[in-house]
Amino acid sequence: MAVAAPARKRHALITLTFAAVAVACSDPQQATSPSQKNLTADAPRYTAGVGLAGPLLGRASSPEGLKLKRKNGKWEFDMNAKDPFDLAVQSLTFQPGGHSGWHSHPGPVLLQVTSGTVTFYEADDPSCTPVVKTAGQLFMETGEHSHIGRNETGTTATAIAVVFAPPGSALRIDEPASSNCSF
Repeated sequence: MAVAAPARKRHALITLTFAAVAVACSDPQQATSPSQKNLTADAPRYTAGVGLAGPLLGRASSPEGLKLKRKNGKWEFDMNAKDPFDLAVQSLTFQPGGHSGWHSHPGPVLLQVTSGTVTFYEADDPSCTPVVKTAGQLFMETGEHSHIGRNETGTTATAIAVVFAPPGSALRIDEPASSNCSF
């Protein structure tokens, strides 16, 4: 049976995406946290996500920077990337009680909650103040600080993340648990 052209393109894109992820995951330079054999009693414990699924929908590279400016009446948008970058899109599903684990990113992230509620905490916030985002709301991260996203409700929450990162870099950097938050 012949495969239609759009289906072949979709299959090729999926194959290419999985190949890129496999190569990135097999590269020891891309490690985001220490291996268990290198941990000592005094070393920080890194936190993995629990109850969180996050398939990568796609990742594309820009061989050059970006200057994007648009003005529409009083509304104005301006984005400037001086260097090449990768743009990745990820779908996230937080099960009830699930969380991302403490982590940071090599660049900014825009996260839109598409259903349910996700609560975010910043590691450098001494009061561990929750930032609650519900369906239709946006959470913006510079990526510089360690943070965690948690589903503290009894229903599933979903989100779409758009990650800007240096070309070929890991999209997530595992971090030790925050001493400011009791969980």
